[in-house]
Amino acid sequence: MNRMMEENTNMEYALEVRGLTKHYGSFVLDQVSLQVPYGMVVGFIGENGAGKSTTIKAILNLIHKETGDIYILGHPMQRDGKPESDSAQWKEQLGVIFDECNMPAELTAKEIHHIMKEFYRTWEEKKFFDYLKQFRVPADKKVKELSKGMKMKLSIAIALSHDSRLLILDEGTSGLDPVVRNEIMDIFREFIEDGEHSVLISSHITSDIEKIADYIIILHQGKVVMEETKDDLLEQYAIIQCTKEQMTKIPADQIIGKTENTYGAHVLVKGAAKWKQEGYVVDRASIEDILLYIVKRDEV
Repeated sequence: MNRMMEENTNMEYALEVRGLTKHYGSFVLDQVSLQVPYGMVVGFIGENGAGKSTTIKAILNLIHKETGDIYILGHPMQRDGKPESDSAQWKEQLGVIFDECNMPAELTAKEIHHIMKEFYRTWEEKKFFDYLKQFRVPADKKVKELSKGMKMKLSIAIALSHDSRLLILDEGTSGLDPVVRNEIMDIFREFIEDGEHSVLISSHITSDIEKIADYIIILHQGKVVMEETKDDLLEQYAIIQCTKEQMTKIPADQIIGKTENTYGAHVLVKGAAKWKQEGYVVDRASIEDILLYIVKRDEV
């Protein structure tokens, strides 16, 4: 049982993954476990090739997993080793946004609305067209005529318009300009405010994650290597600027990552206040810094 589970033993989870394993050639998704509590945004980050998209595809039964248990909104994604029926009513409460719009290229947003209205019993026409207007997505243009950013906004509008309780985004804000991304982040915060909705967002744009997430999960080389509240990450982790001689006085087991050059070293550590008290020059570590230092630590 990992830290988040221990701290939230009395909470229900919108998403729970236990011991997920998947092999792809030499790559292994190795016993990945994670939880997304209700009323929370969980940021899922890692370098390219870390296994984020593989994890999400396995969660959604888009690829076969070898081991592991997955529960979405309290429902198992498999029963007796077989995927749950696609007709399961609770699946209407799951919104999924990928880095590409998967709608047929020849359809317009208005035509997509008519299809979604038949597909989802909980489809909300007004909400959908309100989002199109807010995102400035033309309702009468074909998907193939939309820019990448417009396609992403269309995907987000669809995901938010059928009574979703859990949103899962795999690079779902890629291709959007900073102003629109900021607008989307605000919508996601409003989405979870009632404590009954949740978001799992995978993104390489760590500034978005830093703004919106309550928890951060870092995946590296197929393993969860860090799982902390965002506040703990930003308050506790720091980068020490020091000489190489000073670095030798820092216990090796307290060094999370480091970089060295001719003039000295930068060392990522936990316990910012402690190192300040000991006289070191300490800088705040961003989420991007923490990820980069972890990746560099294991580079061959």
